Amino acid sequence: MKSNIFEDLFVLEIANNHWGDVNRGLKIIRDYADVVKKNGIKAAMKLQLRDVETFVHPSQQENRLEKGADEIVVPPGQNSRYIKKTLSTQLTKEEFQQLVDEIKSHGIIAMATPFDEKSVDLCVELGIEVLKIASQDTKALSLLDKIAETGIPTAVSNGGTDIEDIDRIVKLFEDKKVPLAVNHCVSLYPSENSDLHLHQIDFLIDRYPNNVIGLSTHEYNDWVSSVTIAYAKGARTFERHVDIDADDITVSKYCSLPEQVDVWFKAFLTAKEMVGEGEGEREIPQKERDYIQSVSRGMYAKKDLSEGHKLTKESLDKDFYFAIPLEENQYSARDLGDGVVLNGAVEKDQPIFK
Repeated sequence: MKSNIFEDLFVLEIANNHWGDVNRGLKIIRDYADVVKKNGIKAAMKLQLRDVETFVHPSQQENRLEKGADEIVVPPGQNSRYIKKTLSTQLTKEEFQQLVDEIKSHGIIAMATPFDEKSVDLCVELGIEVLKIASQDTKALSLLDKIAETGIPTAVSNGGTDIEDIDRIVKLFEDKKVPLAVNHCVSLYPSENSDLHLHQIDFLIDRYPNNVIGLSTHEYNDWVSSVTIAYAKGARTFERHVDIDADDITVSKYCSLPEQVDVWFKAFLTAKEMVGEGEGEREIPQKERDYIQSVSRGMYAKKDLSEGHKLTKESLDKDFYFAIPLEENQYSARDLGDGVVLNGAVEKDQPIFK
């Protein structure tokens, strides 16, 4: 199902860039709210929610330190970095509520990605207005069912996901009559231009005509081209990870800063102006018609012509010719059609008027 909530919507993904510090999270929200307001953009700010107590296995939490300690220690392993970040960026329900309330206070849509079933319930409690299905959860049937049951408009990205899984999600949300946006996404952090494969937007629009199609992007060297091309192709919702340069925290290459998002927004507004609105044949403004008429050649008599004489394309060069200037109410080369019958005599080299 399509929903107006996704039309021309920009999703600013905060992720865990608050680093477990609610004050840093509030600053991120306020800094981006200024950019959103300045450009008149419809935006959502997206958080990530995990029920840390159950999301991380107990064996990986044995050496966990209390929040506020200088460091969290986890056993080494394939996902040790992910585990450590999950533990170190945990916020309380009350702190998440602060962030959600701050987002809404700026007229921005509060959005979140719940990574587990308990976090879906928390999203509902917090008053989250739009949900997101994480790319790694496009096969997580229990979580997908739980998200669909909320009835909250949802977006899903197809990063690293087989099309059959997206088909199943689209059908699930269609059956539940829950609006779903489908984003083209390449799950490479960061992405090079050659990774983007924006032709997939055409494919998704053709495959899911009843869903808003968007672009979730992670490229790090351009804030103009991809949004311009994507909008022209028909994408109508856009997502990027965002951060701020503060607190001596290194900004990831795939995260955008406020000044870069400002460029992103302006590129979108320019693309929207260029593409125009509406469907089907455009309405040609009168000033354009007038211009075309003004540079057309006028019809002139090649010899003296009598009343009732019929001029046709076959008699061109024998009875008449075309030349500029075109006078007001004069027949032009655009008007010959099936022929012109004179309702009065016309002398040689004089204009033939309607």
